[in-house]
Amino acid sequence: MTSLDVAPPAATAPVCPHAAALASVMRRLALSLLVACGVPAVLFYATLQAAGLTAAILTALAWSYGAIGWRRLSHRPMSGLLLLTATVLTIRTVFTLSTGNTFVYFLQPVVSDVVVALVFFVSLASARPLVSRLAADFYPMSPDLAAHPHVRRLFWRLTLMWGGVCLAKASVGFWLLESLSVGAFVLVKSSAMIGLTALAVAVTVWASLVVLRHESVAGV
Repeated sequence: MTSLDVAPPAATAPVCPHAAALASVMRRLALSLLVACGVPAVLFYATLQAAGLTAAILTALAWSYGAIGWRRLSHRPMSGLLLLTATVLTIRTVFTLSTGNTFVYFLQPVVSDVVVALVFFVSLASARPLVSRLAADFYPMSPDLAAHPHVRRLFWRLTLMWGGVCLAKASVGFWLLESLSVGAFVLVKSSAMIGLTALAVAVTVWASLVVLRHESVAGV
């Protein structure tokens, strides 16, 4: 058999190691969002229709504490998003039940979105926009990769985008709060916010994969 008879090795498409890791991160993030935000929203709406606002508020809070307790008892790592959600729900619940002012219960997320949007926008003036500070919590990244001009530009653009998303959520939420009944507001707002957030996450994943694949091929 001559060297000409030996078949050349099959060409394989370059695989970006970042894609699999990022997909795993997104799966964990989706599960965290479901437990911390999705399930409480569904329980709130269902209980609101069946037993009224006070029961709905307490049910959503009970789910958050139950999820925290289950994680501790099963020795699972604690979710920062779940703790944050439980803290916010606790403050909203205590204020609402002590004052009887249900409007503030629904207004608080609008105010929070405005504050977060401002934090995103202000951070654009710094050397490290907010997304670059949060990225390491979701995706392991070497200092060289994080400092690359393309990646830094990605962080800046994503920070600007998420600031706009938070501002849009606040605007839509306030308009719906002023326009709809409590039941309709909860249903429409939850659907709208989930859709808007899902779209922003999809854009973030797509943009990140494009840049990370390019930098991986370039050997950074």
